[in-house]
Amino acid sequence: MRLTVRHTTRYRFEEPVREVVQSLRLWPCDCASQKVLRWDVATEGALRGAEFIDGAGDRTALASWRGPIDTLSVVVTGEVETSDLFGVLRDHREKGPASLYLRATRHIKADQDLRDLAISALDGMTSATELDRAHALAAAVGEAIEFAPGETRPHTTAAEALAGGKGVCQDHTHALISVAHVAGIPARYVMGYLQAGGADDPNEASHAWAELFVPELGWVGFDAANRCCPDERYIRLGSGYDAQDAAPIRGLVQGSSPEEHLEVEVEVTSEQQQQ
Repeated sequence: MRLTVRHTTRYRFEEPVREVVQSLRLWPCDCASQKVLRWDVATEGALRGAEFIDGAGDRTALASWRGPIDTLSVVVTGEVETSDLFGVLRDHREKGPASLYLRATRHIKADQDLRDLAISALDGMTSATELDRAHALAAAVGEAIEFAPGETRPHTTAAEALAGGKGVCQDHTHALISVAHVAGIPARYVMGYLQAGGADDPNEASHAWAELFVPELGWVGFDAANRCCPDERYIRLGSGYDAQDAAPIRGLVQGSSPEEHLEVEVEVTSEQQQQ
């Protein structure tokens, strides 16, 4: 499938600020499931700094704006050819063992309820394959947390989302990583885009899912919010321990603690939709 992306992020400050510095992780990699045909990250008025590929194989660039600044924007446009590999991440170059992703953060730390969910999901699966165990954990999270926008906040933890029983893709992903860790499975947070098939599909401005490490297959994606594995509708941007670590844009503002307004617009269309 050929997907076209337009992703605009705008910042408005109530009072002009002296400087804004951002770390941008907005470039999809070429791998077996996706080939980048064209891609541009526009940062009008910014000074572009160092660019590098991190240990997880994701590209990061630095950008800075010098003030006074009251508005700025980051505009991503591109086209990617995707294919369905049943969620398996192949031909993605990265360094470091999968065991690095057994690390817990505040957002994914398991409480007793998450531990109980993992134990319940894997009950009777002692002889099951690691892939089947991973599917069972993803299904359990999808059942336990209803997709409901507006019920959680950016800093909601996996434990809080499970306790409330509602959340968005970020919450499903944090919870799945948490229960995977309980089961001894390395897992990480993935940010990207999803071409939605209908107005009621669970996806937001940018989409998130988890990758679990399955021996002999490697990293396999699981979208607990949509109860599926990533297919040709998905574009993978980058990964991290949790949503904060994997954020596509992270930044610092130098000024007198101004009130900030953020607007995000994302449009992902397929070649069929454009015809």
